[in-house]
Amino acid sequence: MSIYNNRMAILATMHNKEKVIFPLLKEHLGINLIVPQGLNTDIFGTFTREIKRPDTQVVTARLKAKKALEMYDEKIAIASEGSFAPHPLIPYIYANREIIIFLDQENDLEIIGEVFSMETNFNHQIISSLEEAEEFGKKVGFPEHGLVISFDNISTGTTEFIKGITSKENLINSVETAIKNTSDNKFNIETDMRSMYNPTRMKNISLATQDLINEINSLCPQCNTPGFMINQKIPGLPCELCHQPTSLIKTVIFQCQKCNFSQQQLFPNNQEFADPSLCEYCNP
Repeated sequence: MSIYNNRMAILATMHNKEKVIFPLLKEHLGINLIVPQGLNTDIFGTFTREIKRPDTQVVTARLKAKKALEMYDEKIAIASEGSFAPHPLIPYIYANREIIIFLDQENDLEIIGEVFSMETNFNHQIISSLEEAEEFGKKVGFPEHGLVISFDNISTGTTEFIKGITSKENLINSVETAIKNTSDNKFNIETDMRSMYNPTRMKNISLATQDLINEINSLCPQCNTPGFMINQKIPGLPCELCHQPTSLIKTVIFQCQKCNFSQQQLFPNNQEFADPSLCEYCNP
């Protein structure tokens, strides 16, 4: 039985993330959730770039969680934060990193779940017609996945955004608005990466939540505190061909946040050698 059974937590979201987070936390930890009314998480950054994220993903998620704690007399808060960027190793592929943070003020614990996935429809394009918009939509799973259109308005001199486009009629009207208000008929179309408009991202948030549950259920061997997590990763996994150390992880160190007990684990990915294609000596 989890120490969090029947506890109440606040989930800092305005984008319906509770739909995937709550069932998992309830089933595996017995946690109940409150979703704050009136918490504007957009102040911590928007995917459409009007508001920049104030810091790293983890720091930003922590700020969200702490803001939620200010609104309710509870001791546990949860928040998630996503990012989308080119894959560090595979050209022309985007990746989605989702982190979810669990703050337990009563026990002074911070536990983080994470997933790094190539399963994402994140994309954007400069276009100038409805036909191009519809073609873009086909590639990214529209209308199940929402779209965003943005353009520089020649009348106001500002960049305008039309978000949450989830129907053909809405797309037609948005394209007409963009074309009418630009000087060269060119405008930007992109995937709406907010979770309630992006089922693919929702799946990754679900995976990050499962990872969080695993981390919470990882108990310190010495004091039984939840969140016995990796706090250091040591590279040096040897190449299978030349046996020189590579940048891949060879060892991880787990540490307890309460008693500081630590434990080393070799070959955390059940892999004793690195593929020679990832070796800087064999494949410079």
